[in-house]
Amino acid sequence: MTAENPLGSRPLPQLLRTFAVPSILAMLVSSLYNIVDQIFIGQGVGYLGNAATNVAYPLTTICLAIALLIGIGGAANFNLNLGAGRQEAARRVVGAAVTMMVGLGLLYMVLVELFLPHLLRLFGGTDSVMPYALTYTRITALGMPLLIVTNATCNLIRADGSPRYSMTCMLLGAVINTILDPVFIFVCHWGVAGAAWATVIGQAASCGMAVVYLPRFHNIHLRREDFRPQPSLWRRIASLGLSNSMNQVAITFVQIVLNNSLTYYGAQSIYGSDIPLATSGIVIKINAILLGVIVGISQGTQPIISFNYGAGKYDRVRGIYLLAVKLSLIISAVGFAAFQLFPKEIVSLFGTGDHLYFEFAVKFMRTYLFMVVVNCVQLLSSNFFAAIGKPIRGLLLALTRQVFFLVPLLLLLPRLWGLDGLLFAAPVADFIAFVTSALTMRSELRRLANAGQPQPV
Repeated sequence: MTAENPLGSRPLPQLLRTFAVPSILAMLVSSLYNIVDQIFIGQGVGYLGNAATNVAYPLTTICLAIALLIGIGGAANFNLNLGAGRQEAARRVVGAAVTMMVGLGLLYMVLVELFLPHLLRLFGGTDSVMPYALTYTRITALGMPLLIVTNATCNLIRADGSPRYSMTCMLLGAVINTILDPVFIFVCHWGVAGAAWATVIGQAASCGMAVVYLPRFHNIHLRREDFRPQPSLWRRIASLGLSNSMNQVAITFVQIVLNNSLTYYGAQSIYGSDIPLATSGIVIKINAILLGVIVGISQGTQPIISFNYGAGKYDRVRGIYLLAVKLSLIISAVGFAAFQLFPKEIVSLFGTGDHLYFEFAVKFMRTYLFMVVVNCVQLLSSNFFAAIGKPIRGLLLALTRQVFFLVPLLLLLPRLWGLDGLLFAAPVADFIAFVTSALTMRSELRRLANAGQPQPV
């Protein structure tokens, strides 16, 4: 049965193209939710509206962390079981993942609504930004369970061999959001509330399409009893999704530290507190587009890696990882060139500002994103270990850049160089994380090469 599955037999470049392209598009669409809001809010409300979406952004990254915990963990367990020929176990994994995503999504929404003002202050909200941030997030919080269910389910759909359907789920919501944003902001004059309602409506459409797929899985047939609470499976799913999830949590933590540091050190500079806060949100969300491509490639490799590792085909495991790294490095180089050559043109898409606004935005983009060309290695490597069932090693790699290196540098370097120290922290952390990941993967790839060699008689 394993030999009949195309994951174990089809050429690797063809498999990567089949799974990664829809995954990339899905991740780009996911990034567009925030990008489109940022563009229309910047044009219709101004840079304080952009600052508000930046303050609210950590709540979205936490949503994605929950979705990755369940979606990546469920997909890895699903494909490992399929590769080993355990159909019934694969079926129960999907049922357990669905109960997890619904329960955690509803719990997260309630907690956000209850503690929203305190959370936004924690995320760096200033007095001038808070009214916009509260209005925007009160509404978008209603769609957070939908976002979690959609993203987690799309990972399972991709693992089942339907990457195009997964992509279409995400695309549907983005198209609806893009259409409704200008209508609600410029025609109905609802401001940031209009952008928020456009986002929620788009998320509802995507979620509905994803849920429709559940009774249509190709490799399994779900039963009612599969959706009963199964704590042991929940733990197994969480263990394999933890590295990807913690990477998102770490991004959230970094965002909180960065926002508060920018307002503090910005107030001591000619730029003030609001300009650094607004421009950093734009730069980080622009970088999220490049990261979305890399994460899409990483997610596209997950079913291929997990299935072949479960089937003992280690040469294919090594091959797909190396192929993904080469492709990601090329794409990252293109992103680096755009960030260095056209920073002002990119920032201008998100509204207007004075001379100081653009001066800091250009400086921020060129400096903070100087080492993006090698970020892909850390992302692909942490996901690799999760895909082969080694979550602890994947978790440690996922935390290298954000927690182990970047946060300490964000706290230390500004004490020496003020606002400029915040900008230099990212490229330094990126380089150290790259070296750490490369050395770790070199050891693991050698182990797999030796494991795949014929043993002496």
